Amino acid sequence: MAVYGLIGRTLSHSWSVPIHKALGCREYRLIELEPEELESFLTKEDIGGLNVTIPYKRDVMPLCVELADSARRVGSVNTIVPSPRGLCGHNTDLFGFQYALRRAGISLSGRKVLILGSGGASLAAKAAAEIEGARDIIVISRSGPDNYQNISRHRDADVLINTTPVGMSPNNGVLLVDPKDFPHCAGVADMIYNPLRTAFLMRAEALALPCTGGLPMLVAQAAAAEELFTGEKGACDKIEAILRDLRQGMENIVLIGMPGCGKTTIGKELAELTGRPLIDIDGEIVKATGCSIEDIFARGGETEFRKLEWEQTALAGQKSGHIIVTGGGVVKTPGNYPALHQNGRIYHIERDTALLEREGRPLSLAGNLETMYRERRPLYERFRDVAIQNNKTPRGAAEMIWRDFRECENTGD
Repeated sequence: MAVYGLIGRTLSHSWSVPIHKALGCREYRLIELEPEELESFLTKEDIGGLNVTIPYKRDVMPLCVELADSARRVGSVNTIVPSPRGLCGHNTDLFGFQYALRRAGISLSGRKVLILGSGGASLAAKAAAEIEGARDIIVISRSGPDNYQNISRHRDADVLINTTPVGMSPNNGVLLVDPKDFPHCAGVADMIYNPLRTAFLMRAEALALPCTGGLPMLVAQAAAAEELFTGEKGACDKIEAILRDLRQGMENIVLIGMPGCGKTTIGKELAELTGRPLIDIDGEIVKATGCSIEDIFARGGETEFRKLEWEQTALAGQKSGHIIVTGGGVVKTPGNYPALHQNGRIYHIERDTALLEREGRPLSLAGNLETMYRERRPLYERFRDVAIQNNKTPRGAAEMIWRDFRECENTGD
């Protein structure tokens, strides 16, 4: 049987198997190799098609009998297929990156392009900028002539491209450079796909800049590789459908809203409806501290509680494919928004304040709910993607959320 798969050194993070299986390659698998195993593996006679990832994209080049124009142009190989003369190396990262840029409406033509990172991933970005007719291409490295200490001299850049792992899970929220420091910026691209929205992309979103994460590139390069494996067209026609399914599988459903509005009950209904794991932030705080919410407020007041809430929200926001139920005041801490938004679609559960439950909720028992709602409403509106009315049954609200989530065309970036 012909061998199909991804070769690399550490592959536990890879999404390649589900993508290629969705494209029709049922035999596709992950193949972890040590450097000394690489050459002997590539002499196997049953290779049907391989993808190559770090650290071997350059190492395989001399082991290929032929190099396609794409591999020569980029300077690395990410796809290998057999040919009559032996193995032929291609690079579909170039196609994938160009696809992601077009999809986001980002043009490189005539523009100054700033590429963050000088490693292997930057090669496809540089090749794309050359092909697309960029006016100027600057590669920023840690120690080269153009580096992060003197990057300010390139404030006139039009497009920013991150090819480094900065901001990738589990180091979510780290920002290498800020798009707001580039007044002419007209587009932002990040090759990272986990989280769906890096801090880099969320800054671009806040500035209303066209932007793309790494997931469209990942799926598009896989589809192009699949067409090389089979020698047939058609895989690229599946890109958008696979991208939608992957996004929806990765993205969290996040519930916010006033204390007592029904978030917990709706969250349980959603978990039952979707089969997704449920994370209750208040419950996680109780587990982490061994104290009830009431005891935490009695001991350290709202200040201590908000700190604990921020910590647990940061942990929950790194998850994928979950239902996340937040406390009513999660919106009072600005840092909770990026934590929830990076991998989530945020639903604001609205309910008449007269119907809100108060029992077991220290701030609800202590104050006027109407006043609290007036204060928090702008914060809920700032956080939310969608508002859902919980005026009938929790099951009905859950079904409305699930329907919206499945029909949404713009989950993720």
